[in-house]
Amino acid sequence: MAYFVYITTNPAKTVLYIGVTGSLNRRLAQHYDNRGDAKTFAGRYFCYHLLYAEQFADITSAIAREKELKGWTRAKKDALIESVNPEREILTSY
Repeated sequence: MAYFVYITTNPAKTVLYIGVTGSLNRRLAQHYDNRGDAKTFAGRYFCYHLLYAEQFADITSAIAREKELKGWTRAKKDALIESVNPEREILTSY
């Protein structure tokens, strides 16, 4: 099974959300379904547009990477996204 660390953003591309999942498509659909839900960060800020993803073979590595990225500055996260997606194009959304 593959695991993913991913970064989503809101429609204005002003907020970033970092998560980990075993099913990227299912998780993105959940983020979309939860848009506007004040109980979750991604829902509250409408973060359902995929900007970046990394794939891992095991959940332990994926969780470690998620924690690492969450500790980064916004500038470092932006540089990571732009290293593979320079135009910050939305890769997937619902």
